[in-house]
Amino acid sequence: MAGFVLLLLHLMLVGWLTLRPLDVMWVHAANLTPFAGIKADLALGPFQAARRIGEGLLLLAPLGVLLPMVDGRLFVAGWASMARTVTAGAMISLGIELLQTGVPGRVVDVDALLLNTAGVALAHLAVVPAGRARLRRARRTRTVPRRVPRGSHPGSRENESDTVARDEALQGTTPTIPRVGIAP
Repeated sequence: MAGFVLLLLHLMLVGWLTLRPLDVMWVHAANLTPFAGIKADLALGPFQAARRIGEGLLLLAPLGVLLPMVDGRLFVAGWASMARTVTAGAMISLGIELLQTGVPGRVVDVDALLLNTAGVALAHLAVVPAGRARLRRARRTRTVPRRVPRGSHPGSRENESDTVARDEALQGTTPTIPRVGIAP
């Protein structure tokens, strides 16, 4: 639930940052050529380029962590989670870019789409696999008690009965089905 609330808050912030009208005298033409805007940013100098490219990478980067958090699955293939998250991030970025066509002072920029998607992918790779592995380890150590009673050794009868009792406690008792006679 916390992941869902954080996701909604982040999307509201992104919507406020990207979809509010700008009061400007003139607007650049839409950029539909991949990497043209990034090349122009690099021509401005290292600090200006780092700021502009960093903004593009960081805008939707939290989605790389929040989307898997909302999903809540611990046991999932890493590549499948990555593909779902990056695809969802790209679709959200595309939706924002398309909505910006109707907002005064905003234009479509394909480089923003590329940078936003790359930011989602980088955040996912940096956080999610390690976080899931840590949560799986914590769950495994919490659910399977591996204590051997003090004073017993591996071959003793006492240890075998303790193992059976522990297994029954974890799995429950075997269900029984009452017998029904054959109808006349």
